[in-house]
Amino acid sequence: MNEKSVAEPAASRDKTAIQVIERMMKLLDALAAHADPVSLKELSLTTSLHPSTAHRILNDMVVGRFVDRGEQAGTYRLGMRLLELGNLVKARLSVREAALEPMRELHRKTGQTVNLSVRQGDEIVYVERSYSERSGMQVVRAIGGRAALHLTSSGKLFLAHDDPRLVRNYATRTGLSGHTRNSITDLPKLERELSMVRARGFARDNEELELGVRCIAAGIRDDSGRLVAGLSVSAPAERMQDDWIEDLLNTAGRISARLGHGADGGAMVA
Repeated sequence: MNEKSVAEPAASRDKTAIQVIERMMKLLDALAAHADPVSLKELSLTTSLHPSTAHRILNDMVVGRFVDRGEQAGTYRLGMRLLELGNLVKARLSVREAALEPMRELHRKTGQTVNLSVRQGDEIVYVERSYSERSGMQVVRAIGGRAALHLTSSGKLFLAHDDPRLVRNYATRTGLSGHTRNSITDLPKLERELSMVRARGFARDNEELELGVRCIAAGIRDDSGRLVAGLSVSAPAERMQDDWIEDLLNTAGRISARLGHGADGGAMVA
């Protein structure tokens, strides 16, 4: 079999996949243009798709909750999954914008890297950081990097906010695998740690994700009081100072206030 005969099926599959995506977008745009549920016939006419093709794609999107079926048989409307994703994007964009300048100020005070992270499933994702290459040795987390919730200070904030049943489910799913000898790998110890997080209003990572690195984190809340992000200071273990905790909490509170939360937004609320 020559290279051309191998390449052609792959190219054909790519073309088909792109075509399906384009058709999905056409259907979503058509649904977005109507406030009320739309019939299959009208969607087919609007998108120039054959009714059977439109029906098949719509059914797939119903399974993914991107489209919901209307009360009247054969009608469709945009699904709740789109609202969930839109709210998630909005929250992440707004919190990053609100956090940038306060993060820079906190970095100038501490001389250490300041991280902004959000929860995604069983992990936190670093979405912004503030650091300076001229500030000497620092711990720099890559934007887009991920880590298990129980291994990080910011992740513990989110777990501390969860119902105890959800924490137990998390422990079962992840197995509480560790990265270092300091990692918390059993549920009773994690539950005690989360109780302390709720009591003191901030969380610590004591060389649990990476030996030689300590972190402290405070929560950022939006106008509804929902925990939307964690603000953390990462430093070499020997440089971490408890004197930074007050500045960290105040900074998290300022960012929360920018998102419409009260002045106490930096503290954890059980």
